[in-house]
Amino acid sequence: MVLQKSPAKANIWGYGNAGADVSVTIDGKTVSHVTIGSNTQWNVLLPPMGAGGPHVLTFTSGGVNVTLNDVMFGDVWVCSGQSNMYFQLDRVQSATPLTEPTILNQWHRPGNDATTSSFSAVCLLYAMELIPDLGIPMGMVESSWGGTPVEAWSSPDAINVCNAHRGKRYLNVFRREQCGSRGTVQLSVFFYDPRLAGKVSPALAPNANKTIHAGFPDLRWAQTASYGYVPNPTLRNVFMAVAMDLPDFHSPYGTIHPRDKYDVAERLALAARVVAYNESNIEYQGPFPSKFTLSGHTMTIEYDQGNNPIEVRSDRGFEVRVVSYAIIIIIIIIIIIIIIIIIIIIIIIIIIIIIFNGVCCGHSNNFTCGIYNFRPAPITQHDQSTVTIDTSVCHGTNHFVTGVRYAWEVSPCDVKMCAIYGEDDDLPAPAFIKHVPF
Repeated sequence: MVLQKSPAKANIWGYGNAGADVSVTIDGKTVSHVTIGSNTQWNVLLPPMGAGGPHVLTFTSGGVNVTLNDVMFGDVWVCSGQSNMYFQLDRVQSATPLTEPTILNQWHRPGNDATTSSFSAVCLLYAMELIPDLGIPMGMVESSWGGTPVEAWSSPDAINVCNAHRGKRYLNVFRREQCGSRGTVQLSVFFYDPRLAGKVSPALAPNANKTIHAGFPDLRWAQTASYGYVPNPTLRNVFMAVAMDLPDFHSPYGTIHPRDKYDVAERLALAARVVAYNESNIEYQGPFPSKFTLSGHTMTIEYDQGNNPIEVRSDRGFEVRVVSYAIIIIIIIIIIIIIIIIIIIIIIIIIIIIIFNGVCCGHSNNFTCGIYNFRPAPITQHDQSTVTIDTSVCHGTNHFVTGVRYAWEVSPCDVKMCAIYGEDDDLPAPAFIKHVPF
């Protein structure tokens, strides 16, 4: 088994006769004594242990010894989520061959290793990506349940802060005793769910290293607290992998269960090395827009302050939102009315004017305008760090661009063929949305 290494203290607990003493030794050296409580339960925090092993842990009480052999100290990750975290290793399809990772010590296999093929693919592949670089043992704990809402994976405190309801949707998936409160233990968690069913607010990001991988466009944006990337000032200890360019339209397990987990794990591991393990000089995020410049019927979008080269693989994926000058005139009139009329009447007039007098342009007379009237804006040219998109989709002089967004679809591209990638790291740019002012 693998227990958490220093600086954390591994938490060990068990049962025994009330009032009896328990002595704990590591490699023959006594490290702790504890008296079993009236509820017949006991727990101890081991001293911080450096990475490595194997060690022998012995527990003695009333002349009875229990020994754990082949105990390694390393990093323990809990892999939680829905059916995509449950997705088993033997279902994975990838062009990249899997190789046995190298660690400081030899592998110590459990008595029955046949269950490895049914273990979480993302969980195991993530560890296999990290081990060659970290050189420490990794203990991976899969705790997944298909279809569970995010509330089921959140602490009561987090749900209370979010003012969420803990009714029927709050599923008690932690029924087993090992999930009880038995001391404070530092834990690293990553959550994998391409269909994340809610916004990840700061309250849902506990003080632990945590990753999130999610799917649909509005949720991709909301999960980052509307920054478009993590870590950010709101979610500081969170990292994620962008995987919107890894669809599997022909998956026998359904299109929401893509079989390529290798690329997901590889991207997560890159982010973990920087955010969780504080490594430097590693590119773990795709390009992100830093500047928007409108000129005539085009918009130029700069990525990463122009510091990192980009690769353009497609001219599709960008959209712009267009509004007419008539709406601006109406808004000015409304503002003048606000000065004269009482607040409640003004609000009603604003709502009526916006809803019934908004002007937008369409490709036909029967075009229906939506709240977010976005139109395709293909890339017309690009250089090392910028792309220029065509914003002339709404013709005429009475209209202008009020917003731009990228990859705002459930499946915005074919496999590894989204529009923007980092030239040096092959990582996809995440979806984003930007409204005026630019």
